Amino acid sequence: MDLFQAYLLISSAAAMEKNKMKKLLEMLKRHEGEVVTNGRHVAYKCPSGYWTVGVGRNVDPNGGIGLSDEEVDMLLENDIARVIKELASEYPWFNDLDDVRKDAMIDISFNLGATRLRGFRRALAAMEAAKYKEASTEFLDSKWAKQVGGRALELADMIASGEYAL
Repeated sequence: MDLFQAYLLISSAAAMEKNKMKKLLEMLKRHEGEVVTNGRHVAYKCPSGYWTVGVGRNVDPNGGIGLSDEEVDMLLENDIARVIKELASEYPWFNDLDDVRKDAMIDISFNLGATRLRGFRRALAAMEAAKYKEASTEFLDSKWAKQVGGRALELADMIASGEYAL
């Protein structure tokens, strides 16, 4: 058997394994079920009453397997990528920020969500105009800042100074 034939054999075996996995995935989704609302998977209680996510992942505090650190990090990295995409598409000036101010804006948007962030009109206008001390003051002059306390102080300092607080 030459190298090309070996490659074809390996590729064929990999394709068969992928097909088996696809069938298994389809069967588990059919048997376990999944709850999708507005095109998104949501947490739900399974017939046994346990909190579940995705396809049968028991995350219930009472006996569930939860999520591993790696799974939590993967979810967080996906959320960060989503927030960056939202900020870049809604605020053209976002991509021109230095990394520290970008990170502060990502953190704020991650916490508030895109809709609530839009309510910070004066802070966002100051960010666009590169008036970072003014933007910092505007973020701090809010109900949000009172609710999150030290988080708001740290992020406002990062916006004002362009340096990480810690």
